[in-house]
Order: sequence, then C-alpha cells, then structure tokens
Amino acid sequence: MTATPSQPYTPDRIDARSTTTAAAADRTGTVRAPLARLRRPRGSARRGGPRPLRDVLTLALLPLPLLAAIVPAAFAGGGTRRWFGGRGESVRAEAQAAKDAAAAAFYELDTAQRDLRISIETIVAVDSSPAARRAVSDFEDIGRRIDEVSHLYISAVDAHDLDRDDLESSVAARARTELTAAKDELGRTKQDLERFQQGLGPLLDKAETQLARLAPAVERARQTLLAASNALDAVRAAGLKADDLAARLAALGPELTKLNQGAGRHGVPETLQRADRVLRDAEAVRAEAERLPERAAETDRRLVSLRTRAQALTTRSGQVDPVLSELRRRFSAACWQDLQRVPDQAAANVRQAEAKLKEAQQARDEQRWPDATSLLSTVRALLNSTDEAVSAAGDRLQRLNAVAKDPQQEIERTRFAIRDAQRLAMTGRQTPEPRHARPLDDSVARLDHAVASLEGRHPDYWHFLTETEAVRTTVARVVAQIREERGQGA
Repeated sequence: MTATPSQPYTPDRIDARSTTTAAAADRTGTVRAPLARLRRPRGSARRGGPRPLRDVLTLALLPLPLLAAIVPAAFAGGGTRRWFGGRGESVRAEAQAAKDAAAAAFYELDTAQRDLRISIETIVAVDSSPAARRAVSDFEDIGRRIDEVSHLYISAVDAHDLDRDDLESSVAARARTELTAAKDELGRTKQDLERFQQGLGPLLDKAETQLARLAPAVERARQTLLAASNALDAVRAAGLKADDLAARLAALGPELTKLNQGAGRHGVPETLQRADRVLRDAEAVRAEAERLPERAAETDRRLVSLRTRAQALTTRSGQVDPVLSELRRRFSAACWQDLQRVPDQAAANVRQAEAKLKEAQQARDEQRWPDATSLLSTVRALLNSTDEAVSAAGDRLQRLNAVAKDPQQEIERTRFAIRDAQRLAMTGRQTPEPRHARPLDDSVARLDHAVASLEGRHPDYWHFLTETEAVRTTVARVVAQIREERGQGA
C-alpha cells in the first residue's frame, strides 16, 4: 500500500504504484528509513572541525588590540547565537525529532495503504457483488484522504530547512508544531484505514477461499482430461472406434485453452465454473470409454439372447392354432373371439423382431452403440407383446377348463373376499360407512348375477371369470381405503 494521490481504482490497475512516496523521498530523504536523515551530529559543522574550537583558534590568532575589542561583544548578547548550545539548539532538536516522527508515521501509512490495496485487488479479482463494488468506492475515498494528509506532511517538510545554520528558534518551533500536526493527522488516517480493513474481513475471506480453490480446480480438470484421453486411446487399441467419445473430448479443447490462459484474463469465478464443467464432461467421457468394452460385450449377449427368444416364439406361435381350435369346439364364441388374430399377429411380430435384430447387428458392427441399444429395446418390446398374446391363448384354455369342471371354487374364492371386507368394514362400528357398504353390496349382487349366467346349455365361462375377477378387484380397493382411513385416524 502506498500513500498516493487518489486515482479511480479498477481491477486492470492491479500493478499501479504510487508516485507520492518518491516525491516525498526527493524532499525529505529516504522515506523507508525516516530516521536516517542528513542531520549533522551534535558538535560538528558542515565543513572542517568543531565550530567552537575553530572560533577559539581564530580569536587566538588575532592581534591583541583587536581581540580585546571583540571578546566583550561576543558575550554581550545582541542576538548572536550561543557557542555551546542553549534553548535554540533544544528547539531545533525537538523540531528534528518531530520531523523524524512524522516521516515514520508517513512510512507506516504508506505500508498500510499498500497492504490494503492488495486486499482490495484480491476482492475485485474474485467478487463483483454490490458489497465488493462498495468496498472499492470506499477505498478510493480513503485514498483521497491519504493524498490530503500526505500533501500536508510534504508541505510541512518543504517549508522548513532544519539544517540551516541561521535557523531561528521561532521558525524551529513553528516547524515542530506543523510537523507534529502532520504526524497526528497521518496517525488518525492510519487508524481509519485499519478500521476499514477490518470491515473487509468477510469479503476478503470469501475471495481468498475462491483463490485457494482456483489452482486445485484447474489442475483437477487438466488431470481428468488427460485420464479421458488415455482411456480413449486404450479403447481404440482394443479395436473400438468410439468416434462419438472422441468428438466430445475434442469439444473440450477450447475450454482447456481458456483454462490455460488463466483467471487474470477470464476472471476467477468464470475460471472456477469452467474448470468444474470441464471436469464433469471429461469424467463422463472417461467413464463411458472405460465402460465401452463391457458395453460391446453386453450388446453381443443381448443379440444372441433375443435371437434365440425370437426363434422360440416362432415355434410357440405355431401352437396357438390348435388351442383356438379346441376353444371353438368346446366353448361359446365369447370365450375365444378376441384371440382370433393372435397367430397372425404373433407371426408378424416375430418377423419384425428378426428384421430389427439384423439392423441391431449392423449397428453393432459399425459400433453405433446408441442405435444398437435402441434397436434391441424395440426387439425386446415386440417379443414381450408376442409372448403375452401366445401365452394368453394357452392360459385361457386352462382357466376355462378349470371353471367348466368346478365353478364353485371360483365362486367361494370371491365370496370369501367379500365377507372378509364386510367384517373389516363393521369392525368397531354398529353400522358401516355408506361409502364402504355400497360397493360391497354391489359386489354381492354382481357375483350373484355372474353365477346365474352359468345356467343354460352354453354358459359363458369367460364372462363369469372376468366378472369374478372384477368383483375381487373392487373389494380389494374398498379394503385398502378402509385401512388407509383408519391408519390416518390413529
């Protein structure tokens, strides 16, 4: 810090230096060593030997009549200076001491201002918040005050030459007064400067924390980029192209260039954000590159598995026609009409799945991994729907055979579910809640209607099964509602 004339402060003037200190040095001697003055040691003159001795020798060499005339006048007063000190020399010494003290105060203020300038530069380099801008403005105000008190000090030094032989006591006293006042003003300004610096604590701590993060963050980003590049090289050495990963890694090149240019050009916050972004993207490339061999092996396994499954479904699809034939022969049309298109749909799905498998194989050979993964997902969805349709025909025949042989088991299963729900609805109550009792009563009536539909020459067993299943679903919903309400009440 330096006691300098105030100038508008910007982050670009980080290396600005004061000129006032140099000016003060030209006038007062070396400011940084204020006590090393051009003061003459007590009892020595500018030239020659000790002045009192020189005067005595001069008198001794004079002719005796002239000596007799001079000596009385030398001791008669008349405004002449005392030979061996006195009040005049004491005042001169006090003025010189005041000058030295003022120079020391000026040097201390200069040092404090330099330190504070470094703190302000640190804050400005990191923080652009309103608080930081206000701190810069306040620092400029303090700088202007420092300019004023520095000018007061320099003017006091320039106004009085304390080394003059003919320095009057009144002049020395006035110099002492002015220099003491300058020293006191310098001290008060330094105290204000210190109080201002203490108020910068939170901003400075925040700035120093970000600056401490800067170098490690940039280095981590560089190391992660290097690791991603090495992983990509290893993948290519294994025969995998990984062109998409190479393109993503190349896109990070300009970001690395900006990181290398440093925070002085792009700012500390922006550099920290860029380092974090480069680290995240490079880490993703590295992870995918290391996972690529495993991904290739997994793609190969899925191709083999889905191809085998498609072949098995082709075989199973051929068994749907005999099942439908038996359903037509033994049960009413309502029991099998919705399954009529299953064989044709299953065959079409299998053919489509096989075509997608060929495309997926080609994508894998060309190492277009996202395309291969998407195609394999499509094949899996086709085979799943085909498997459900083929299985539905066999399951339908099995369930219809069971209910045709003994419908009572399905009836009892449904009635047990209704009675269990009714008991739960009546627990702790004299009458059930209407919102619970009504759907349960409707379920009883619905079950009775389904049982009645079994009478006749060609009963619709499939309608009976779907009705009983729907009744059980409704009852289960009522039970869940009752338990949820009682759980909330507890």
